[in-house]
Amino acid sequence: MPYRFATENRDYSDYAGGRVFYSAPGHPAFPVRLTDELFQRCQAARRKLGLEGAVNLYDPCCGGAYQLSTLAYLHWDEIASIRASDTDAQILPTAARNLGLLSRAGLEKRAVEISGLLEKFGKPSHAAALESVGRFRQLLDENLKKHAISTQLFEADTTDGQALTAGLKGARVDLVLADVPYGWRSEWQGPLREAAPGEGLLGHMLEALLSVISADSLVAIVTDKAQNCAHPRYQRLGRFKVGLREATILRPVVTT
Repeated sequence: MPYRFATENRDYSDYAGGRVFYSAPGHPAFPVRLTDELFQRCQAARRKLGLEGAVNLYDPCCGGAYQLSTLAYLHWDEIASIRASDTDAQILPTAARNLGLLSRAGLEKRAVEISGLLEKFGKPSHAAALESVGRFRQLLDENLKKHAISTQLFEADTTDGQALTAGLKGARVDLVLADVPYGWRSEWQGPLREAAPGEGLLGHMLEALLSVISADSLVAIVTDKAQNCAHPRYQRLGRFKVGLREATILRPVVTT
């Protein structure tokens, strides 16, 4: 897949999982360059539809919120708020720490943690991580002069529209970004897990999202090539493949 927007193969080492951003066993870090490309494609699609302004972003399969947190630093000006949820309650503390890195308090807490590791173990990787914190601190100070990105995190079954509605509490959603489970190191969870194959569960998720999005919202889903994002209540605006992953950009169908 030729990149259309993230065309420069830049150094994303500051964004590596486990360096400054927190990682968790069994939860793979989504490729930063692909995150960058997908978001920019969604923004291009929104502009084509006449939709402007910073987006209210939501990820119903957030895992450790690594994808959301790195994206905030890459495209701060274009993001107004971030909301995230996951079925797995055990991963939410990691997500909270990553989203906390979008604030001075959270980033300073991480700096103290890494400084402690450097003092205790003296590893070059910890010294490099501390340098990365310094660069993020400068970025954050510049970004916060413009605006803060508000965040919200909650536990919810992504296939349950009522749970999503209750969690979001009426918040506006302009763009959904979701890297759904596809069995490499993550699996679907929740009461519907045994009731339907992967494609059925993805369909349930898309149906549930209709409870919290509007006609102007876009939904970008990353799957493996075996899962089908086709849904009668969505129009496909674009699709592209990177390695074993496939990204699909959808818009809800307006019915009269």
